[in-house]
Amino acid sequence: VVAARRFGAANILDPRPWAVRSIADTYAKYPDTGAVLPAMGYGDQQMADLQETINNVPCDLVIIATPIDLTRIIDIHRPTQRVRYELQEIGRPTLSELLNDRFA
Repeated sequence: VVAARRFGAANILDPRPWAVRSIADTYAKYPDTGAVLPAMGYGDQQMADLQETINNVPCDLVIIATPIDLTRIIDIHRPTQRVRYELQEIGRPTLSELLNDRFA
């Protein structure tokens, strides 16, 4: 979403209306996810659900921000662009502190 806005996307589609099976279940479990498509695992069924959901969305471009190249493991029938991101901690709480507070 950050990259799409930065480079002037006219619209950012919310993929939730086109989500299937495990992807739809993820949105139901985490309703505040927003206009992003989470990859919640790399099992065969999860990847099939991700592929179907992506291909259901009537978009001009799919921005891929996963650590892996999804186009090597699923067929996406739209143009794609990979983006990367880095985290620079600039204050407190740090990511480590937040995760420890939440999960430790």
